[in-house]
Amino acid sequence: MLEFSRRTNTLEQSAYKYSLQDVAEPNLYRHLFPYDSIPRIPFNHRLVPMHVPDEIWITDTTFRDGQQARAPFTVKQIVDLFDLLHKLSGPNGVIRQSEFFLYTDKDKEAVRKCMERGYQYPEVTGWIRASKKDFELVKEMGIKETGILVSCSDYHIFKKLNMTRKQAMDMYLSVVKMALEYGIRPRCHFEDITRADFYGFVVPFAIELKKLMDESGIPIKIRACDTLGYGVSYPGVALPRSVPGIIYGLRHFAGIPSELIEWHGHNDFYKAVTNSATAWLYGASSVNCTMLGIGERTGNCPLEAMVIEYVALRGDTNGMDLSVITEIAEYFEKEIGYEIPPNTPFVGRNFNVTQAGIHADGLLKDEEIYNIFDTGKILKRPPRVAVSQHSGLAGIAHWINSYFGLEGENAIDKRDPVVVKLKELVDQEYAQGRTTVMSDVELENMLRQIAPEFVEKFKKE
Repeated sequence: MLEFSRRTNTLEQSAYKYSLQDVAEPNLYRHLFPYDSIPRIPFNHRLVPMHVPDEIWITDTTFRDGQQARAPFTVKQIVDLFDLLHKLSGPNGVIRQSEFFLYTDKDKEAVRKCMERGYQYPEVTGWIRASKKDFELVKEMGIKETGILVSCSDYHIFKKLNMTRKQAMDMYLSVVKMALEYGIRPRCHFEDITRADFYGFVVPFAIELKKLMDESGIPIKIRACDTLGYGVSYPGVALPRSVPGIIYGLRHFAGIPSELIEWHGHNDFYKAVTNSATAWLYGASSVNCTMLGIGERTGNCPLEAMVIEYVALRGDTNGMDLSVITEIAEYFEKEIGYEIPPNTPFVGRNFNVTQAGIHADGLLKDEEIYNIFDTGKILKRPPRVAVSQHSGLAGIAHWINSYFGLEGENAIDKRDPVVVKLKELVDQEYAQGRTTVMSDVELENMLRQIAPEFVEKFKKE
């Protein structure tokens, strides 16, 4: 049978409709996930077309998924971070939603205070268990959308829930119907989708959700959850690990529009950012992230990474204030006491700091030689040089100029006597067996020894 598709504007075969395959034994894909060895990446060399949505955006789960791997935030910290998310997002809602727990009094207070801000973006959404009591809680809090866990791999259906696929689907559908009765927009979290039988469970379940959506007139989102980071973005990779295949299949075979598809990825195999970007490219409007990538095990996709990726793909910020990325990092470190690994891109204290002398010499001549972009202008984080035994005169000169903010005619050259004397003191440190880089305080104290008038002059300015 041929049908004309409005999605692709072509004739397509529709002879086969995917229906639930209610198997007696779980399909654990042991040839892909042997457990006693590294998981395998299969290829079937089938390519699906890219389909970038008209709009793409980011959602946040710092206050839900992100809190599952650290000490809980205080109410004040949640509100402060929510304010920063709003500031980073800008007026056009690039960061469109933020997800919250609703169970404790502290959770509820944080939600109320964030909602009282009156921001359009990010919208406050919930996450609940599949129970009538929890839906009443969502309604009571005035939240319009909530996440609902609907595990979809046989690992979860058979081993965790002790159900068959049909029993699990029936239970999930009854919960979604309950949400619709309450007038709440459901967001179905397809847990462990990268180990699920895509055509035997995922697509048939998505088709049933589409039917409920069409009947009720209430949108139902699907969050494709790469729970263990198994997703792969390579062209021609096979399901269930194919990120392009999953997004394409939800759109093409289940008829779910891009604006109702969201990707949620973990970083167990260092693929969180690439997989999220791939989800955008193949038809998911939304990617779900946490600030700094905090989350259980190796963490979630870092929100700041996808902010930068958004600009790289779209060509402009769409109203975002990227310098807020630095404010968020500083807040986590100074107010929360969270230690960011120093080499973390965009937010670590050393992400644009060089230690090699030859690199420092290049920075001194033109920072564009060794800096990824104008980090001073865009992130309010100018490039710096960490002084070590490898820094050389150029590295020390660059440290002095950046530390004291010396530019133009005030900037000093690597041949300046102050630079030469400071290098002699640094060399003495390493000649005595030191192995760590010099701190700013140490270097300033050394300068005070050899050129106190220099420090006093430029410290005041």
